[in-house]
Amino acid sequence: MAEIKSTLEKVLERAAAMGQASRQEMQAEERVKDGMRLAADYLQGKTVDFSGALGDAADAEPVKRGIVQVFLRNIALPRGDENERAEMAMQGLLEMAMGSGDLVSVFKDMKGILDHYLQHKKEIRQQVEEAFRQQMEQALAQQTGQAGLGMKVDPSLHPKFQEEWTRVKTDLDEQYNKVLMQHKELVAQRFSVAL
Repeated sequence: MAEIKSTLEKVLERAAAMGQASRQEMQAEERVKDGMRLAADYLQGKTVDFSGALGDAADAEPVKRGIVQVFLRNIALPRGDENERAEMAMQGLLEMAMGSGDLVSVFKDMKGILDHYLQHKKEIRQQVEEAFRQQMEQALAQQTGQAGLGMKVDPSLHPKFQEEWTRVKTDLDEQYNKVLMQHKELVAQRFSVAL
């Protein structure tokens, strides 16, 4: 019976310890969310005082983690034709680091990667469109027996084009995301934050 009681006591002690830890973890998680809100405000164009938010040494680490996580998440390959959100996130990280020289060069590289991605994506799409246009014109010529009927063919409307473009773009995105992730890891290390 003494064994059962001691096992029960151990379980109760562990449960009590877990309750305390989870309370502390919940407070830390709230501070992470506070940091995330600060970063979101900054990305929306609001004025944010990072040094004031990070001034309290006890709460600074979770707040910093939240800010850095949001900024790094927003440094991503652009879906459209602009890097504006990524550039704002980089600027926010620079403000947090107070213009640290090592980050300036990393962000310069990241901006170059994002700009090169946009240009590369545009060029590859044009190449895929041109290849499909030629294939469609050849197929049309074979069907009608006449070449160059003066019809404009839009290859982007063809379902096979969409399949091919999705495949090619996925490959391109993987390549650029890999390089971008390496740079993001450097930034995360600089702020002592895990990705």
